[in-house]
Amino acid sequence: MVATGAVMAIAVAVALLVPLPTAVQMRDWATSAGPWFPLAFLAAHIAVTVLPFPRTAFTLAAGLLFGPVLGIALAVTASTASAVIALLLVRAAGWQLSRLVRHDAVEKVDARLRARGWIAVMSLRLIPVVPFSVINYAVGASAVRLLPYTLATLGGVLPGTAAVVILGDALTGDVSPLLLMVSLCTGVLGLGLLVYEIRHHRRHKSAPVTEIDVAGEPALRG
Repeated sequence: MVATGAVMAIAVAVALLVPLPTAVQMRDWATSAGPWFPLAFLAAHIAVTVLPFPRTAFTLAAGLLFGPVLGIALAVTASTASAVIALLLVRAAGWQLSRLVRHDAVEKVDARLRARGWIAVMSLRLIPVVPFSVINYAVGASAVRLLPYTLATLGGVLPGTAAVVILGDALTGDVSPLLLMVSLCTGVLGLGLLVYEIRHHRRHKSAPVTEIDVAGEPALRG
């Protein structure tokens, strides 16, 4: 107890007495660090967010350190790459639903996800409150195809990630009034797509899987 209290006291003292760099100073430092720093940031972002670690910290840091243009490029690339790696790791471990559970209902849902799962992925990516890593692992256990999953992830994370990067950039003093509007619109769009897909599934849940596959609904192939 005494040791813990001492450590906490030291931490508080350091926070109060040691001057912390401002947002502008951190941006200047990142700019002067050289071309290797964005690549190191990208690698760290990918490696850490494959695990169930919130990516918001990296997204904010991308805007703070690199500005809106490079920050968005780095954050979106890293998020998409980590999502793909997480999916591949789940499948390499053999944690696919079709292998773990043998049931007609599971097979029908899995077949539907194979054909139209990209809509669900994009919808969930657009909703800010849905955990990023949970989607990665859950979709990895399904039959969603890799290419549609990758494209849906890229399109789904872009608006929200851009908004958070802009927020990070705003910490340097460049405040964008469109930030709240972008976040609100992406969330509403994601919920709308998800509701549409749920209703579509309910209308077609009694149809055979073979009919669903050839019903002419939009499906990305990959």
